[in-house]
Amino acid sequence: MQNRILGTTMPVLEFALDRNDAIISEAGELSWMSASIQMTTHTQHGGGGGLFGVIKRVAGGGSLFMTEYRAVGTPGEVAFATRVPGHIVPVEVGPGHEYLVHRHGFLCATAAIELGVGFQQSLGAGIFGGDGFLLQKISGQGIAWLELSGEVIVKDLAPGETLRVHPGHVGAFPSSVAFQIQRVPGLKNMIFGGDGIFLAALTGPGRIWLQTLPISRLAHQLQEYMPAQRREQAAEGGVVGGIVGSILKGI
Repeated sequence: MQNRILGTTMPVLEFALDRNDAIISEAGELSWMSASIQMTTHTQHGGGGGLFGVIKRVAGGGSLFMTEYRAVGTPGEVAFATRVPGHIVPVEVGPGHEYLVHRHGFLCATAAIELGVGFQQSLGAGIFGGDGFLLQKISGQGIAWLELSGEVIVKDLAPGETLRVHPGHVGAFPSSVAFQIQRVPGLKNMIFGGDGIFLAALTGPGRIWLQTLPISRLAHQLQEYMPAQRREQAAEGGVVGGIVGSILKGI
């Protein structure tokens, strides 16, 4: 199996699969493929873990269905493009080398990779760490390709070194890095700072990948170009979300 990343602003990951080689992705990620590629869509894959594995994947922000692309009979080609401007990053996964990525960060992987939920340390990490902030956990054995939006900034954290990051800028990090949601210090900062109420604290050792274009921020910038009815619906959703958040915060 060979692969290459083509393009710059909107890159595509292209695979040249030998006979019987396979790549998995969430349903709906395909860009193109040759005639010898066989698609198989199901709720599980080779390392799926049964029904519990499906539940973990969906809870982590993934889709219910996974698709396997396998070269049958003769070698073939299959490709996956990014959904927004950004970069494609490969990571090697194995025992003790799992990764946590933002909820839309998984692009595709070799067949023995598993996708599940990255459990946060507190209730706030799941509900208050941004707009539906979740982390997916990538485990198993093989290579996974991540989709990070905007430019990618790599930081290598020493043991005990902590970097506080706006949750939307968290791209990916290995399981060796501790993750925690913290409140922005100071009441005035929380109310008037414009940076949200919570920050993600990442503590080394380990390498972290930061993304410069959070999906939520991109959506906010595009909102003014949406039809008026959709803008109203988005505004209503924001108000309702704020009310629900306040109730949960009180709890």
